[in-house]
Amino acid sequence: MKFRPLHDRVVVRRIDEDERTAGGIIIPDTAKEKPQQGEVVAVGPGVADDTGKVQPLDVRVGDRVLFGKWSGTEVKIDGDDVLIMKESDILGVLETTAAKKKAA
Repeated sequence: MKFRPLHDRVVVRRIDEDERTAGGIIIPDTAKEKPQQGEVVAVGPGVADDTGKVQPLDVRVGDRVLFGKWSGTEVKIDGDDVLIMKESDILGVLETTAAKKKAA
């Protein structure tokens, strides 16, 4: 992807959730809600504070994040549907435990 977000903007690719419920029922596309989890694809350099020093962002490329349902602006870059949002729209980073890393 050849896109560099400015300031405190972050580019996130949605991660599709499971298409089945816990009971095994397949959810049709029309009934699905948009995923609220995504992977950070690109981050801006940060935002300048009052003294002019740039404060780097807390999220990094590759982080799996949770964001609000209506957060960001949907755009298509190089054929990929992505969201561009401010870092403040991200609710948090999903940490993986050592056990999940070993299973993967």
